[in-house]
Amino acid sequence: MSTRLSVNVNKVAVLRNSRGGHEPDVAAAARACLEAGAHGITVHPRPDRRHIVAEDLPPLAALTAEFGVELNIEGNPFAPPRPGYPGLLELCRQARPAQVTLVPDSDGQLTSDHGFRFDGDTGALAAQVTGFAALGCRVSLFVDPDVDHLERAAALGAHRIEIYTGPYAEAFAAGDASGALAACAATARRASAAGLGVNAGHDLSQANLGLFLDTVPGVEEVSIGHALVGEALYAGLDATVRGYLTILERAD
Repeated sequence: MSTRLSVNVNKVAVLRNSRGGHEPDVAAAARACLEAGAHGITVHPRPDRRHIVAEDLPPLAALTAEFGVELNIEGNPFAPPRPGYPGLLELCRQARPAQVTLVPDSDGQLTSDHGFRFDGDTGALAAQVTGFAALGCRVSLFVDPDVDHLERAAALGAHRIEIYTGPYAEAFAAGDASGALAACAATARRASAAGLGVNAGHDLSQANLGLFLDTVPGVEEVSIGHALVGEALYAGLDATVRGYLTILERAD
């Protein structure tokens, strides 16, 4: 199985929003990634509209449809609607992404830094999963690599999990990723045994991706944005996306 690359273009929107207007153009950046061979596009529209906003979704949905690839929308399903943000379910109803990744982040959170837990009452989460699945979306749940009762994610109706790889990236940078890798690998095996597909994301980069894929089995998709856009400032989007694709090919 080949791991697929979904490029998160949130950081392009951050740069645009810092100045106002339309530049850099998020859809144009996404097109450049897809023309370089990326397998999909990921966005995380937050209620505070600090990067990707609701208005970005129609052109991105059209673009991914044009290329025949997947749009993955991330977000907190429990964040209430407000002006400029109709809620994650409504955004997905409008854009019809192939995949929605549910993330338990708060409004003011700088970035997603923890996953769902399954050791308490999961009734509300199950209802959310059902709602998104009814739209025809594949539903992925963002989880920590050491989460308890992971098998319950399948009982909720989820199709995949996304392993939070921030701790792995931090351990890799510190020079000893063995423990974090072991935790991610064990989580991937548990998910596969429960019938769940496995995605991964957060702080993955060209430096640490190869080791991760060599060690963690069955990863179907990686979502990469912050590092990729940062690297592209020096090498360009085309070369950077192709660099990631080369790593994925070597890991096959």
